Amino acid sequence: MKHKVLSCFVRSFNSWALSLKNASSPHKAIHIFSKMHRKNVPFDSFCILFTLKSCTHFHNLPIIQNLHSHIIKLGFTFNVYISTSLLNAYVLLSFLDACLLFDEMPHRNVVTWNTMIMGYSKSGNDIRRAREVFEQMPCRDIVSWSSMIAGYNNVGNFEQGLLLFRQMMFHEEVKVDQVTAGLVLSACGKMGCVGLLAGKSVHGLMVKNRWELNVEIGDALVNMYAKCGNLRSGAQVFEMMSERDVKSWTALICGAAKHGFSEEALLVFEKMVVSGVKPNELTFTAVLSACARAGLDEEGRRYFKMIEENGMEPRIQHYACLVYLVGKAGNLEEAYDIIKAMRLEPNVVVLGSFLSACKEHRQFGMAERVIEQVLTMAKPENDRGIYNLVCDLYVMGDKLEEVERVRKLMLNTEHVRNARDSSFEQLVLKPHKDTIY
Repeated sequence: MKHKVLSCFVRSFNSWALSLKNASSPHKAIHIFSKMHRKNVPFDSFCILFTLKSCTHFHNLPIIQNLHSHIIKLGFTFNVYISTSLLNAYVLLSFLDACLLFDEMPHRNVVTWNTMIMGYSKSGNDIRRAREVFEQMPCRDIVSWSSMIAGYNNVGNFEQGLLLFRQMMFHEEVKVDQVTAGLVLSACGKMGCVGLLAGKSVHGLMVKNRWELNVEIGDALVNMYAKCGNLRSGAQVFEMMSERDVKSWTALICGAAKHGFSEEALLVFEKMVVSGVKPNELTFTAVLSACARAGLDEEGRRYFKMIEENGMEPRIQHYACLVYLVGKAGNLEEAYDIIKAMRLEPNVVVLGSFLSACKEHRQFGMAERVIEQVLTMAKPENDRGIYNLVCDLYVMGDKLEEVERVRKLMLNTEHVRNARDSSFEQLVLKPHKDTIY
């Protein structure tokens, strides 16, 4: 009889737990949670964790705070797993609350510390404080190191990330995994030629450990070599891969386009299409930029049409390349018509590409149509090339007063004063908040 009662209780409890786990909304989860409380159904950590997971999934801060108060009343604040799950919710929804909770936690495990590192190291948060938390950890696992390296990557401090990786390799008993290696290779790629030596070292580590050259590792290596300009090594890794996805092909195409090998980039793209791999938006950005660099007007138009043929809408960077390659061919009026007919609102990147083409053909009159428009969009600290380009165009048009006006705007920002490059590559193909290249 006792066993039957216990069996019924377990089945009943499991049904409540399953309901919490499958709750379709945070309000539904809280409703079930409250109903269990009213019916005196005993709670355990699994029920609370299910509820937290459900509420976190829906990104509802008031519900999380309400649940937090229930957790305190039920006396589960000393449970490190529940507290860490709650901390993760606050990291996602309210980092200030996360900091307060972390300081009050009586017990912490390595996941707790890692959660705070990830919170601090997210773009827009405090990488210095993330490092302080990292250094305070009583013990670290591979996630700790990876999170810290990812944090440095987020803020563009790739050198510090590489130094940390070296420290992990030589001073800690932590085994490198694919995630960490991928983060380091990503940093190496963004450092260009400077990062190539470190990238080769990571590649050597992979070979030494006899890692399988799967898609993830292969993509990371091809991308690193391509961005660093070592296309031969990138192509060798690419050929060795037994399986390739769109990232593999696109990394090779981007690298070739970025370093001036336009014909090679287009050849790789054609092979990609023949192989049956469907290109993505970044693939077309690389292909169109290769056409723009090489002045391949007709080819560029054909590839631009292929974007819609592949079920995608042209993005800003696609229009920018099209405007430039049409303008570079001398068809400035047509390039201007493309801008006016765009489905998207033209931005600094598109208008900058048009101005760059106008400069090449010394057509100040055409450029004057959009100069004021682009100056209202440009920010000295972000769009230094635009200001240099506008100055060059005003000099071309003998508008010396306008040159002085724009230069005064430039002098307000130290970074702008020290920059001179206003080429198409800097204006259109540089990393920009509105591009994916």
